[in-house]
Amino acid sequence: MSQMTPEETQVTAWLAARKDAMVALLRELVDTDSGSYDKAGVDRAGQVLARFHESNGLSVEIVPDARYGDAVKARLPNPAANDQRPVLLLGHRDTVFPEGEPTRRPFTIKGSRAYGPGVADMKGGLVIEAFVAAAFAANGGLSAPLMMLTTSDEEIASPSSRPIIEAAAREARCVFNAEPSRLPAGTTSAADHKQSITSGRKGGVFMRAEFTGKAAHSGANYEKGVSAIVDLGHKIPKLQGLTDLERGVTVNVGLIGGGQTVNTVAPHAWCEIDLRYVTAAQRDELVEAIRAIVETPVVEGAGGKLTIRGEFVPLERTPESLALFETYRDAAAGYGISVVAEFTGGCADSGFTAAQGCPTLCSVGPIGGMAHTPDEFLEVESLVPAAQTLALAVMRTAARME
Repeated sequence: MSQMTPEETQVTAWLAARKDAMVALLRELVDTDSGSYDKAGVDRAGQVLARFHESNGLSVEIVPDARYGDAVKARLPNPAANDQRPVLLLGHRDTVFPEGEPTRRPFTIKGSRAYGPGVADMKGGLVIEAFVAAAFAANGGLSAPLMMLTTSDEEIASPSSRPIIEAAAREARCVFNAEPSRLPAGTTSAADHKQSITSGRKGGVFMRAEFTGKAAHSGANYEKGVSAIVDLGHKIPKLQGLTDLERGVTVNVGLIGGGQTVNTVAPHAWCEIDLRYVTAAQRDELVEAIRAIVETPVVEGAGGKLTIRGEFVPLERTPESLALFETYRDAAAGYGISVVAEFTGGCADSGFTAAQGCPTLCSVGPIGGMAHTPDEFLEVESLVPAAQTLALAVMRTAARME
């Protein structure tokens, strides 16, 4: 455990006095509707953050997007460090929830936990990143440039934000992505002083398969029809059968649909497929295997077409990312928090930054759980320690890489 410098002590003490303000910003963000397809709502959440940044001395740039929410970039003024590569704090403002969810289920605190749509995934992370940047601005800056980038479409595989994220990663020296951290197995709350973050993630490909057949009256002309639903039905077990848990590969047919009426041989059907994999070679192999199943008819006369709707690349462990983890773990130890790094099957924007060769650490946000469900929670007492740990990790990384 490293001894804190006077500058580190000053920054972390500033954060220690901001718990109520963190909760207030978290409440405002959670109660701002921001489903991925709600551009106006995601932009309102961006405006909340932009106002916070500007009021704390950061410069803000809005990167407009016609379809999804705008990206928001905030930079910490530091003229002496302008010729250096920035530390990038990354996050997303969108959630998976339908419009009106915050009205039905607003931000609440029960006991030691906060609840509400997106409270952990990942509005809690946005809060600590914003306060870390504000802490640097209020206490003499940072020895390297700092950029905070919040995007609008991570929950749908970042169709608009990916090139913005990749460009920021090419500019950056390292990335901290404040997706929620987790409670390790055997722990029940932040009071246990244990935390699990992410050092590796699977890649994911999200696909839609469309099947065509030929309509016919199911009573009078059954034999003249070609059922797209029957063709799909034969293929579902074949698709699921590509799963290989030992290799870390899963294929899930998560949605299906089709047909015209109950008394019509189905002229069309569809399914949506989720592929998770570990290596790039697996990705290419499995996509081709899925395509072959979808596009090879089982029912004579049927047709199939596979389309990739979105994808994430893996967050692969590297010596540089492991060094970043060691810095973070040492910072957390100063607060008596034991941190472990895990590999997870979940996907995130951190894979895009790592693929650009930028050392990346993910899930450095406050402790949370049950993401994407009505039971999603955030451990309120983890807000300040998560912010302090992130601030120390950023300061120490910046100092070593001058």
